[in-house]
Amino acid sequence: MTSSRLANTPISVLDLAPIRQGGTTAEAFRNTLDLAQHAERWGYNRFWLAEHHNIPGIACSATSVLIGYVAAATSTIRVGSGGIMLPNHAPLAIAEQFGTLETLYPNRIDLGLGRAPGGDYAVIRAFHRDLRSGGDDFPQQLQELRNLLAPARSGQSLQAIPGAGTNVPIYLLGSSDFSARLAAQLGLPFAFAGHFQPDGMFAALEIYRENFQPSEALEQPYSMAGVPVLAAETDREAHRLATTIQQKFLNLIRNQPGPSMPPVDSMEGHWNAFEEAAVTSKLRAAIIGSPETVREGLELFLAQTKVNELILATDTYDYQDRLRSYEIVAEIARSADKSTEPEELLTAKL
Repeated sequence: MTSSRLANTPISVLDLAPIRQGGTTAEAFRNTLDLAQHAERWGYNRFWLAEHHNIPGIACSATSVLIGYVAAATSTIRVGSGGIMLPNHAPLAIAEQFGTLETLYPNRIDLGLGRAPGGDYAVIRAFHRDLRSGGDDFPQQLQELRNLLAPARSGQSLQAIPGAGTNVPIYLLGSSDFSARLAAQLGLPFAFAGHFQPDGMFAALEIYRENFQPSEALEQPYSMAGVPVLAAETDREAHRLATTIQQKFLNLIRNQPGPSMPPVDSMEGHWNAFEEAAVTSKLRAAIIGSPETVREGLELFLAQTKVNELILATDTYDYQDRLRSYEIVAEIARSADKSTEPEELLTAKL
């Protein structure tokens, strides 16, 4: 029997509701919904939306609202946050929001949590956060939230209604070892944000696995990794389309965030050597190319990281290119599943 990690690994989608140059927020939301419906038909495991603020080109700010929008128009795929930036919110508000979502769409809602602001210092101030805290109170906020989602206790003075007793599954997200250690200590699943900060990914995942403590939520460690993936019919076309996300990271580095830009034939002349190196470091984990190139890249990524699940982030200027990329990956996954059949059966089919 041939072996394929990809055949046995759930694959999910991370979406930011990107706004393209010349496009509208309404268009971005329609595309998000359409992508979720296609992902469900293609067999993706989850569809997560990530909280961002004050970033032109990203419309996923009212994350809970968008989760409800997607969950209402799908029926089987899990829908959740990748993630909610908990320090921006009162735990009670998140417990009520996700308790409501879980009640409306039972057994389909995930609550991924991060401790970053999801924006700049203006966002931190707007949410009345302490600029000096650095998310250090995240463990306390997390415990408060978990208490509110657990069954209400006798005499409990504060309850999330709805929320109490829903036990919405919680995932800790991070781009360093802080959340990896916390997830391991609490026995929660952990997702590393390799789609924008691959540095430290291997170390954080290893720390999580080595220090994991079984809990009521999880008996064995369960790790996920965000990875940028862009699949097209040829390597050349995929790399041309990838200049859109390169331009997006370049603009972020220049502190000039903006909408998704049309692809260019070459980034030469668009950046200097320092900027090129900075963008390249952010996209070090990216898998870009033809179906065969992407298949090999995904198999290698799984072998290196040993994660239990992949969550793919794809950003293109033209929505149809983004949709096609996810379709190609779904086709790759299906073919990988077939390739693991016993060799005698494969021979019989030939």
